Amino acid sequence: MTTREFLKAICEATGVSGYEQGVRAIVSTEFSSLCDETHVDPMGNLWGVKRGSLGQRRIMLAAHMDEIGLIVKKLDKHVIRFTQVGGFDVRVLPGQPVTVHGTVDLPGVIGSRAPHVLPASERDKVVPMDDLFIDVGLSEDEIGSYVHTGDLITIRRGFVDLKNNLAASKAMDDRAGVASLYECLRLLQTLKHEWDVYAVATVQEEVGLRGAMTSAYGVAPDAAIAIDVTFARTPELPEVGTFELDKGPAIARGPNMHPALTARLEETARLNEIPYQSEPLPGRTGTDAWAIQVAREGVPTGLIGLPLRYMHTPCETLSIRDVERAGRLMAWFITGLSESFVGELVPSLPEAD
Repeated sequence: MTTREFLKAICEATGVSGYEQGVRAIVSTEFSSLCDETHVDPMGNLWGVKRGSLGQRRIMLAAHMDEIGLIVKKLDKHVIRFTQVGGFDVRVLPGQPVTVHGTVDLPGVIGSRAPHVLPASERDKVVPMDDLFIDVGLSEDEIGSYVHTGDLITIRRGFVDLKNNLAASKAMDDRAGVASLYECLRLLQTLKHEWDVYAVATVQEEVGLRGAMTSAYGVAPDAAIAIDVTFARTPELPEVGTFELDKGPAIARGPNMHPALTARLEETARLNEIPYQSEPLPGRTGTDAWAIQVAREGVPTGLIGLPLRYMHTPCETLSIRDVERAGRLMAWFITGLSESFVGELVPSLPEAD
């Protein structure tokens, strides 16, 4: 399976935060063929472990496999009222096709009052989520047999190949990061490395970085790299804080990232002619890196960002080449890890006279 094929498969799978079993099954199958062992921890994170020749040091790679979604709040006659799991862009929800995961999966559509019957003062405003509803075609008498409060709802969108090796889909955030882990593991099949590699597809990132917290505690890595999406440049956004598609992944700099690890990532990219961009992040990154860094006594952590257009919508768009480049960057970085690198990561006091 190519990295693009893997990305398509996991993007089209279901895996709302806290209910990642559908996507996890696909990741588990593919990681198992590339790793010495795989297992699922009590939180639901999937660990793929590829042993190195040294057998004493651990590098953790983390990308979250959960997606934002919706959840049934109540039944209102023949329609479903809902709220969100994670942070949807509410502006794009009206008219979206969905799947309601009730006693059976039901196709539905998100509707609202037609603009013709709205007061003039409301016609140009974003429709609040409380005023949206889902219609699955059932009557008031029938719907309660299939749908219950707390049932999950996902956007029903397929993977779309665009020109210039771009692709659009729901859940690119952060299934694209998981795909970069897959690319890295594929490349490591033909490369030698000393450190053990823990490729972790984490859960519940969208509702609080929970999977990263627990898996980092369990892995207890000597160093870690988180892979997530970052904002790609579009005409509506400023150049500062946004990054070009197909110009390489963004390597982050800031207090959430260990400077020696960041420098080694940049050096690896240059030596292997992998294009990359630099992303300054002076505060909270809002990624798995934020939780991993403070696990146990602290973990030297790096962050790689994949430029993404239209974040938290059903048409998140990125470059497949950037995903592959991120995987290649991590693989070559891992091959360069030795025992001596630990000394660069852990501060030491000067020797007394």
